[in-house]
Amino acid sequence: MKKNMLLLVATFLMSFTFNANAQVNAEKAEDFIKSTTAKGVEEIINANVSDAEKDKRFYDLLNGALDMDFIGQFVLGRNWRTATPTQRADFIKVYRDLNIKTWSKRFNEFKGKNFVFKGTSPSTSKGQVFVDTEVPMDQGAPAKVLWRVREKGNDYKIVDIVIEGVSLAQASRSEYTSFIKNNPGGLDALIKDLTDRLNKL
Repeated sequence: MKKNMLLLVATFLMSFTFNANAQVNAEKAEDFIKSTTAKGVEEIINANVSDAEKDKRFYDLLNGALDMDFIGQFVLGRNWRTATPTQRADFIKVYRDLNIKTWSKRFNEFKGKNFVFKGTSPSTSKGQVFVDTEVPMDQGAPAKVLWRVREKGNDYKIVDIVIEGVSLAQASRSEYTSFIKNNPGGLDALIKDLTDRLNKL
């Protein structure tokens, strides 16, 4: 009897997860990431162009692939609700520019390599799915890179990148929440700090 009850509960949970993500076309989400990474590897990372041109190409690619408004709201958390329209716009702009610059440098680690696609896995967030990839490295095990993809209508956008188990969006959220809480300048001080970091890059 107990075994049957556990089986029933497990079946219910699996059904709930499937239904929560049933509207996400996982195959199209994976195709979207394949196209994005192919462009990144072939047209940017491995391209014989200047660093300035690479930065421009990365900006164009990631600016179109990332849902920065969605990510920006997530990383600010409850601080987004109390922010003024000007603060929101200023934060999204500097957060977008800083992350594209940072991620473009991070992806230089994958020069001469290709992403190996390992299928998709469900997300507990409605309308989202993970696209699982690995990148073979010169030494050690392959680097695991998960792409959280959000489907909205017929459009697909990246809302998080998880590298070796570390969520870039969650890491930013924890850092920014702590910064705002412990800084008298609040969100304005955070925007200035991010602007300073961007200028240094």
